[in-house]
Amino acid sequence: MTIASKVKTRINRSKRYVFARADFTDIAGYDQVGRVLKKLVDAGDLLRIGYGLYTKARKNRITGNLMPTSPAGADGVLLEAIEKLGVDYKFDEFSQRSIDGDSLQIPASFQIITNNRFKRKIVVSNRTINAN
Repeated sequence: MTIASKVKTRINRSKRYVFARADFTDIAGYDQVGRVLKKLVDAGDLLRIGYGLYTKARKNRITGNLMPTSPAGADGVLLEAIEKLGVDYKFDEFSQRSIDGDSLQIPASFQIITNNRFKRKIVVSNRTINAN
């Protein structure tokens, strides 16, 4: 079994949607895993959402563009990514009131606020965290 097939099998069998390059260190070295992940991005199986972060992808039936396969959409992928990185976060007041059930208004997208020490940029579709 090749390194590429091992990585692809692990991604397909996983119930998670966000992967880091470090998830595959038991399969091969840093550079080899990076090359395999780049090939999967080029093939349309993965989307690169940040430095060393990837998510499962599929083609949108309407537009033909790649999009995350997560049923929670871009917001769910962003939350999974920052949880995977171990970053403290909170929602803005309006989003938190909606989540708690204190408001009947549902925001179009949840605003995620991270601590000041988190400097990475994560982009999923048109949603971004820490775009400085």
